[in-house]
Amino acid sequence: MPRTTIYFPTPEEVVEKMLEMTNASKNDVLYDLGCGDGRVLILAAKKVGLKCVGIEVRKELVEQAREKIVRGGLQDLVVIHHGDMFQFDVSEATIVYLYLTTDLNLQLKPKLEKELRRGTRVVSHQFEVPGWKPMRVEGVADFFGQPHRLYLYII
Repeated sequence: MPRTTIYFPTPEEVVEKMLEMTNASKNDVLYDLGCGDGRVLILAAKKVGLKCVGIEVRKELVEQAREKIVRGGLQDLVVIHHGDMFQFDVSEATIVYLYLTTDLNLQLKPKLEKELRRGTRVVSHQFEVPGWKPMRVEGVADFFGQPHRLYLYII
């Protein structure tokens, strides 16, 4: 049974801060685990031109994301997979974005430690990865002034 959580879209300001924190470039491969409607990946592809891979368990969100990718002409940069993030190999990633709960981050931790290469940057939005020490913690306000916190980890 795939694990799910409540879907909260990531504000654009958070995506921009994540890209800045990770020094994202065209040479990177960004994975968003639980990518929702693909907004993080689409914005990253537009702003930086990097390759992006999303994994989402909710079919309706996958369909929305794929429509946005086609409308934006980003099929060469962004791919969305429908399924359970625990079942996908993430070893190609150089950046991983998480907007999950602390509990899901803890469940994902062994997979990330096993599959990600040394130097891969992991950014978790709002929720820490228990047992990992963040290299950097940054706050950013969204359009409405709501505070968000990003935790940057280096594998």
